[in-house]
Amino acid sequence: MPKSFKILFVFTVLVNFSACNYSFTGASVPSYLKSISIPIFSDKSGSGEFDLGDRLTKQVVQRFIEDNTLSVSDRLNSDALLQGTVVSFSDVPSVVSAGENVTTRRITLTVKIVYKDMVKKKTIFDRNFSNYSDYATGGDITTVRKNAIDAAIEKISEDILLGVVSNW
Repeated sequence: MPKSFKILFVFTVLVNFSACNYSFTGASVPSYLKSISIPIFSDKSGSGEFDLGDRLTKQVVQRFIEDNTLSVSDRLNSDALLQGTVVSFSDVPSVVSAGENVTTRRITLTVKIVYKDMVKKKTIFDRNFSNYSDYATGGDITTVRKNAIDAAIEKISEDILLGVVSNW
Protein backbone atom coordinates (compact mmCIF):
# COMPACT_ATOMS: atom_id res chain seq x y z
CA MET A 1 0.00 0.00 0.00
CA PRO A 2 1.54 3.33 -1.04
CA LYS A 3 2.48 5.75 1.74
CA SER A 4 0.27 8.53 0.29
CA PHE A 5 -2.76 6.21 0.43
CA LYS A 6 -2.07 5.38 4.10
CA ILE A 7 -1.82 9.08 4.96
CA LEU A 8 -5.06 9.81 3.08
CA PHE A 9 -6.79 6.93 4.87
CA VAL A 10 -5.67 8.10 8.32
CA PHE A 11 -6.69 11.68 7.49
CA THR A 12 -10.14 10.53 6.33
CA VAL A 13 -10.67 8.49 9.49
CA LEU A 14 -9.65 11.42 11.69
CA VAL A 15 -11.95 13.83 9.84
CA ASN A 16 -14.87 11.42 10.14
CA PHE A 17 -14.33 10.93 13.89
CA SER A 18 -14.03 14.66 14.49
CA ALA A 19 -17.31 15.24 12.66
CA CYS A 20 -19.24 12.91 14.98
CA ASN A 21 -21.97 14.68 16.90
CA TYR A 22 -22.77 13.29 20.31
CA SER A 23 -26.02 14.05 22.08
CA PHE A 24 -26.98 13.43 25.68
CA THR A 25 -30.62 14.20 25.00
CA GLY A 26 -32.89 12.41 27.39
CA ALA A 27 -30.04 10.66 29.19
CA SER A 28 -31.21 11.57 32.68
CA VAL A 29 -34.86 12.53 32.22
CA PRO A 30 -37.11 9.91 33.84
CA SER A 31 -39.28 8.25 31.20
CA TYR A 32 -42.52 9.34 32.87
CA LEU A 33 -41.60 13.05 32.54
CA LYS A 34 -42.96 14.27 29.21
CA SER A 35 -43.53 18.01 29.72
CA ILE A 36 -42.00 20.92 31.57
CA SER A 37 -43.26 24.30 32.72
CA ILE A 38 -40.82 27.23 32.66
CA PRO A 39 -42.24 30.33 34.39
CA ILE A 40 -40.56 33.69 33.78
CA PHE A 41 -37.24 33.84 35.64
CA SER A 42 -37.01 36.48 38.34
CA ASP A 43 -34.06 38.87 38.46
CA LYS A 44 -32.60 39.43 41.92
CA SER A 45 -29.18 40.48 40.61
CA GLY A 46 -29.69 44.19 41.13
CA SER A 47 -28.10 44.75 37.73
CA GLY A 48 -30.68 47.22 36.49
CA GLU A 49 -30.74 45.35 33.17
CA PHE A 50 -34.26 45.80 31.86
CA ASP A 51 -36.00 42.50 30.97
CA LEU A 52 -33.00 40.27 31.81
CA GLY A 53 -35.24 37.60 33.36
CA ASP A 54 -37.61 37.70 30.37
CA ARG A 55 -34.78 37.40 27.83
CA LEU A 56 -33.22 34.50 29.72
CA THR A 57 -36.57 32.72 30.05
CA LYS A 58 -37.30 33.05 26.32
CA GLN A 59 -33.89 31.62 25.45
CA VAL A 60 -34.27 28.68 27.86
CA VAL A 61 -37.77 27.92 26.50
CA GLN A 62 -36.38 28.06 22.95
CA ARG A 63 -33.61 25.60 23.88
CA PHE A 64 -36.16 23.15 25.29
CA ILE A 65 -38.37 23.49 22.21
CA GLU A 66 -35.42 22.81 19.91
CA ASP A 67 -34.20 19.88 22.04
CA ASN A 68 -37.66 18.27 22.23
CA THR A 69 -36.82 15.92 25.12
CA LEU A 70 -39.54 17.57 27.21
CA SER A 71 -42.40 19.52 25.66
CA VAL A 72 -42.90 22.99 27.10
CA SER A 73 -46.32 23.26 28.73
CA ASP A 74 -48.29 25.37 31.18
CA ARG A 75 -47.77 24.75 34.89
CA LEU A 76 -51.07 22.92 35.46
CA ASN A 77 -50.44 20.35 32.73
CA SER A 78 -46.70 19.74 33.11
CA ASP A 79 -44.82 16.83 34.67
CA ALA A 80 -41.81 18.96 35.63
CA LEU A 81 -41.14 22.54 36.69
CA LEU A 82 -38.05 24.64 36.02
CA GLN A 83 -37.80 27.79 38.13
CA GLY A 84 -35.00 30.27 37.66
CA THR A 85 -33.66 33.32 39.44
CA VAL A 86 -30.85 35.53 38.15
CA VAL A 87 -28.78 35.86 41.33
CA SER A 88 -25.85 37.84 39.97
CA PHE A 89 -24.81 39.88 36.97
CA SER A 90 -21.36 41.37 36.71
CA ASP A 91 -19.67 43.55 34.11
CA VAL A 92 -15.99 43.80 34.99
CA PRO A 93 -12.69 44.45 33.20
CA SER A 94 -11.11 41.26 31.89
CA VAL A 95 -8.22 42.57 29.77
CA VAL A 96 -6.18 45.60 30.76
CA SER A 97 -3.54 46.81 28.32
CA ALA A 98 -0.49 48.99 28.87
CA GLY A 99 -1.31 52.23 30.63
CA GLU A 100 -4.09 50.50 32.56
CA ASN A 101 -6.56 50.87 29.68
CA VAL A 102 -9.44 48.41 29.81
CA THR A 103 -9.75 46.85 26.35
CA THR A 104 -12.13 43.99 27.15
CA ARG A 105 -14.89 43.56 29.71
CA ARG A 106 -16.61 40.38 30.87
CA ILE A 107 -20.33 39.90 31.48
CA THR A 108 -20.96 37.04 33.92
CA LEU A 109 -24.42 35.70 34.74
CA THR A 110 -25.26 33.35 37.60
CA VAL A 111 -28.70 31.76 37.70
CA LYS A 112 -30.19 29.62 40.44
CA ILE A 113 -32.25 26.80 38.91
CA VAL A 114 -34.71 24.61 40.77
CA TYR A 115 -35.84 21.60 38.71
CA LYS A 116 -38.81 19.75 40.18
CA ASP A 117 -40.52 16.47 39.39
CA MET A 118 -44.22 17.36 39.75
CA VAL A 119 -45.33 13.73 39.37
CA LYS A 120 -43.39 12.44 42.39
CA LYS A 121 -43.44 15.84 44.12
CA LYS A 122 -39.68 16.05 44.63
CA THR A 123 -36.83 18.39 43.72
CA ILE A 124 -34.48 16.84 41.18
CA PHE A 125 -31.86 19.55 41.66
CA ASP A 126 -31.37 23.02 43.08
CA ARG A 127 -28.13 24.55 41.86
CA ASN A 128 -26.44 27.55 40.33
CA PHE A 129 -25.32 27.86 36.73
CA SER A 130 -22.83 30.50 35.66
CA ASN A 131 -21.44 31.58 32.30
CA TYR A 132 -19.91 34.62 30.67
CA SER A 133 -19.13 36.52 27.50
CA ASP A 134 -16.49 39.16 26.76
CA TYR A 135 -16.79 42.36 24.76
CA ALA A 136 -14.36 44.96 23.45
CA THR A 137 -14.66 48.44 24.95
CA GLY A 138 -14.10 50.30 21.66
CA GLY A 139 -16.80 51.27 19.18
CA ASP A 140 -20.54 51.26 19.85
CA ILE A 141 -20.40 50.17 23.49
CA THR A 142 -24.18 49.84 23.84
CA THR A 143 -24.45 47.37 20.96
CA VAL A 144 -21.38 45.27 21.81
CA ARG A 145 -22.40 45.11 25.49
CA LYS A 146 -25.94 43.98 24.56
CA ASN A 147 -24.45 41.35 22.22
CA ALA A 148 -22.22 40.10 25.06
CA ILE A 149 -25.24 39.83 27.38
CA ASP A 150 -27.11 37.91 24.66
CA ALA A 151 -24.12 35.58 24.20
CA ALA A 152 -23.91 34.91 27.96
CA ILE A 153 -27.66 34.20 27.97
CA GLU A 154 -27.25 31.74 25.09
CA LYS A 155 -24.39 29.92 26.85
CA ILE A 156 -26.12 29.66 30.21
CA SER A 157 -29.35 28.52 28.51
CA GLU A 158 -27.47 25.65 26.91
CA ASP A 159 -25.91 24.80 30.29
CA ILE A 160 -29.36 24.74 31.91
CA LEU A 161 -30.78 22.50 29.18
CA LEU A 162 -27.84 20.10 29.50
CA GLY A 163 -28.25 20.11 33.28
CA VAL A 164 -31.86 19.00 32.93
CA VAL A 165 -31.64 16.49 30.07
CA SER A 166 -28.25 14.94 30.79
CA ASN A 167 -27.45 15.85 34.40
CA TRP A 168 -24.40 17.74 33.10
